[in-house]
Amino acid sequence: MSLMSIPGRRGARLLIATALFVFATASVGHVQTTPTFASRIAQLSERGGFFDTDNLISNERSYLHVVPALRDSGANGGAYIGVGPDQNFSYIAQVKPAIAFIVDLRRDNLLLHLLFKALFSMSDTRAEYLSLMFGRPVPTPPAEWRTADLDKIIAHVEGTRLPEAAIADLQARVDGKIKTFGVPLSDADFATINQFHRRFITAGLPLKFQTTGRAPQSYYPTYRDLLLETDRQGHRWNFLASEDDFQVVRSLERRDLVIPVVGDLAGPSALAGIGRLMTSRGDRLSAFYASNVEFYLFADGKFPRFVENLERLPRTNRSMLIRAVFGGFGQSTPGYYSSSLVQSVDRLLQGYAAGSFHSYPELAGAR
Repeated sequence: MSLMSIPGRRGARLLIATALFVFATASVGHVQTTPTFASRIAQLSERGGFFDTDNLISNERSYLHVVPALRDSGANGGAYIGVGPDQNFSYIAQVKPAIAFIVDLRRDNLLLHLLFKALFSMSDTRAEYLSLMFGRPVPTPPAEWRTADLDKIIAHVEGTRLPEAAIADLQARVDGKIKTFGVPLSDADFATINQFHRRFITAGLPLKFQTTGRAPQSYYPTYRDLLLETDRQGHRWNFLASEDDFQVVRSLERRDLVIPVVGDLAGPSALAGIGRLMTSRGDRLSAFYASNVEFYLFADGKFPRFVENLERLPRTNRSMLIRAVFGGFGQSTPGYYSSSLVQSVDRLLQGYAAGSFHSYPELAGAR
């Protein structure tokens, strides 16, 4: 029987139901073809690799020394690319990109950033974010803590503690929030995320970077050190030192625009895929934080491949690369084991093509 032969209200109801079905089917098809946070991770990621650090926090105490030069360079908007943990957020707060990618060889870094994303999703202010990260009670009233200086927030974190039952409830809430992101995760993945969160909670602000099988070095900064670090002029640039800076990062996280990617900077597809996505969005590279990954790329003979990947990223003459240099390489600042440097991406690529920067010592001393 055709629809036209169905009389009265029954026919009208069936026509409406059919129209709704067609609309819903079209909508479902649209949703399926629209990139999601989870699908972007899957499309951009490569096979993971091993690195012998937990990397829950940075070991680069000098990380904020580059902020004035970064700001003066005019590197802003566009796309930000970085490696490692939440040091990226302080750079993102200054660059204010339209989208950010955190690329790391270790899949554990993806899991760590899912924890950070959950905490951003659950927090309205930096005081709430830091309290949830370290398993402390959220301070009230919110309006008072929105304008609190960082020292006051740190004093709250150091002077309070949640009971164990409340910590277990917090971790369950974090797990529930992460499940809404749509990223396929195993029970072992959730166990790793909970282990990371528990490390923050148990260690508190004295938490340090750790290498597998070796105790933290005396020159490694604590999380508290990183929070209170300044540039060489004494200005605090950590993203948690300013409510406005925190909100820049929080807004990107809540709009699924901080995308953790498993990949090698010299790998076959992660940076290439990011470059294609940037091109499709009309984004140009603003800043690329490489930490000291270039040291390992030279050691493995893969630095030329990284240069090729970097060359393919859409950029401008204001695109900047941020690197960290340790020990005897580069020009260290008195009292710091690391040096943080900025270099124009164009200068790196043009210099490399002309025969410069073909050894790590040469690169480490470059500006």
